[in-house]
Amino acid sequence: MGRPEPADHHSFAAECQQSSFTRSGRPHDAAPPHTPESVDADVTGAVVRTAQEVLAGRAAEAAVCDPSFSDELARRVADFTLGGGKRMRPRLLWWGMRACGAAETTAALRLGVALELIQTCALIHDDVMDHSRLRRGKPAVHIGLAEGAGLSPDSEQGSAFGTSAAVLAGDLALVWADDTVAETVLSAVQRRRIGGLWRAMRTEMVAGQYLDLRGQAGGGSSEAHTLRTACLKSALYSVERPVAIGAALAEADERTTEALCSAGKYAGIAFQLRDDLLGVFGDPWVTGKPSGDDIREGKSTYLLAVARSRAEAAGDHAALAVLGRVVGNNELNEQDLADVRGILEVTGARAHVEGKAERLREQAAHRLGEAVDVETGVGGRLLDLLRTVSGGRSPGSPATGTSHAHANPVSATDFAAVEGGRTR
Repeated sequence: MGRPEPADHHSFAAECQQSSFTRSGRPHDAAPPHTPESVDADVTGAVVRTAQEVLAGRAAEAAVCDPSFSDELARRVADFTLGGGKRMRPRLLWWGMRACGAAETTAALRLGVALELIQTCALIHDDVMDHSRLRRGKPAVHIGLAEGAGLSPDSEQGSAFGTSAAVLAGDLALVWADDTVAETVLSAVQRRRIGGLWRAMRTEMVAGQYLDLRGQAGGGSSEAHTLRTACLKSALYSVERPVAIGAALAEADERTTEALCSAGKYAGIAFQLRDDLLGVFGDPWVTGKPSGDDIREGKSTYLLAVARSRAEAAGDHAALAVLGRVVGNNELNEQDLADVRGILEVTGARAHVEGKAERLREQAAHRLGEAVDVETGVGGRLLDLLRTVSGGRSPGSPATGTSHAHANPVSATDFAAVEGGRTR
């Protein structure tokens, strides 16, 4: 696969000029305010337009600090935030709020931008830690920063500069996210509830990433450990917390909030399990990342944990030897990847994980139905989004109906691990 051309980092500056922003980042001729109905029709577009306004202000502040810092780092963070992604977290926030009967339009869009910024932080740092060269089909930020400075990202100097500057870029995105939340107009009740959720989400995100790294360093983790990591790194941060912030904006009651959070957690874990499958079996042109990166980096995924557990139970020493030789091997080749795929198939790990993800998807829909009317427009939209998040069967998997879901139910033991020892 040829390397895509680096992104043009003058694009955000051009957007700011075209939008006629003042030095403070406020538009001279502000666009008409968003209405709930207009956002319902195009949540993604409304979030992007709000992000452009918010980020223009941040870029202007950065320019006051130093022009090179603004041009080379701050605008790259802004471009990355505006330049891709499905805006899944803001959409979950929006439809979570709407399903609870509220329409806090300006606050919801600004908080959605903050979620996009914290996602920018997570992705930039994740690519540095994983030594990933591509993100969304383009050079990862640390690669682009090195090339933008006229350095080869493969040289010692270029690698050191790119990774160090990318850490700062991720830090800046996190600072901007916090500032955006702090400057959003909220009632006292909303600020208390959302502040608690925001603080918890940031810590959970870091904890999940640490557990992921710890699993790699330890050479493999148990099924319970990998499920707990998936819950912290993906389910809570990517799905449950955004939905909960939407419920908090609506000042929803405890019963409704708990059911929404439970639905979000089920869908979020299913999302991570599907992502693990895509990391091994997915098409790089669809995922935007090379296939096999999780294997190459030695990530302790639930998929691999199940394969090891089943190989050990069966006394399949040949399979264990392949996993021991290939997982975490930076020199992984196509034959090695094919060997691991074969083991994931033969041990039944792929079918088991697909079945568990499908069962989680069903549980998410059931719990959501306990909280809101999924037959109405807004409740139905949230249900559709959770179904999209939790996904369908992975590419190329055998068409075996729903038998896997019933053969591998999600157990209380599984969720004792996910909940850190508590079941619900």
